[in-house]
Amino acid sequence: MKFDDVKKLHQKKYRAEFGYFLVEGEHLLLELQKAALQNPLLQSSQLYVTEAYEHWASSFETHVISDRQMAQISDTKTPQGVIALVPMPATNAPGCALADNERAIYLHEIQDPGNLGTILRTLVWFGNFRCLLSPGSVDPYNPKVVRSSMGAIFHASIELDVKIDSLRTRFDRIACLDMSGDHVQSAAFKTFDCYLFGNEARGVPHEQLTVLNARPFTIPGCGAIESLNLASTVNMCAYELSR
Repeated sequence: MKFDDVKKLHQKKYRAEFGYFLVEGEHLLLELQKAALQNPLLQSSQLYVTEAYEHWASSFETHVISDRQMAQISDTKTPQGVIALVPMPATNAPGCALADNERAIYLHEIQDPGNLGTILRTLVWFGNFRCLLSPGSVDPYNPKVVRSSMGAIFHASIELDVKIDSLRTRFDRIACLDMSGDHVQSAAFKTFDCYLFGNEARGVPHEQLTVLNARPFTIPGCGAIESLNLASTVNMCAYELSR
C-alpha cells in the first residue's frame, strides 16, 4: 500500500475500502504478534518504524520511515515510533448463528470509542460473548477503540450494522438494562441469549424495547448518582453472566 493511502486509514471509509486498520505502540504490537501466532490473517501485517525502532524484532514486513512521516500516520501527539498496518479480520455476518454457550451483547448506537474498547476487552476476557453493533455505532477499528481495547480487538467476535429490528426474529429471549427490574444477580438473568445496551445519552427507545419484549434488569445503587457508565454496566453484567 502506498504511504499516502496509509495516512487515509484514520477515516472509516478508507479502512473499509482498503481492508486495513492501524495499530500503534509497543504494547499493542506485542499483543498483535501473539495473536498472529493463532491467526494467519494477522501474519500479513506490516510495520512502519522510525530508526529508533529499527531493531524491533518482528516476523512482519518492516518499513523504516522518518519521524516526520511517523507523525503523519500517528493519531497521538507523541508517536511511539512503531505502527502496524493490520488486515481487518472478517467480522461475523449479521444473523450468523451463535456458537454453543455464546451470548450476544447488542450495543445500540454506542458513540464513545473508549467505551467500546473497554467493552471489547471485557468480553474477550470472559469469553463466549459476541458483540453486535447497531448501525450508527462507532467503528471498532477506530484508532481510539483499538488503543483502549488493549489488544482485545484481535480476538473479539463482532457483527457490524445489526439492525435492532432483526433481534426480534433472531433471538427468543432478550434482556435489557434499565433503572428498574430484577437484579442482575438473579438466576433469571442468565437465561437470555441476547443482552441489549443503549446509547450513552439516549439509551434505547422504549417503543423498541416493547416491540422486542425485552425484559428489564437493573444494577441497584445507593442513589447518589443518576446512572452507571455504559462500559461499567456491560462489564458488571458480563461478570455476572460468566459466574
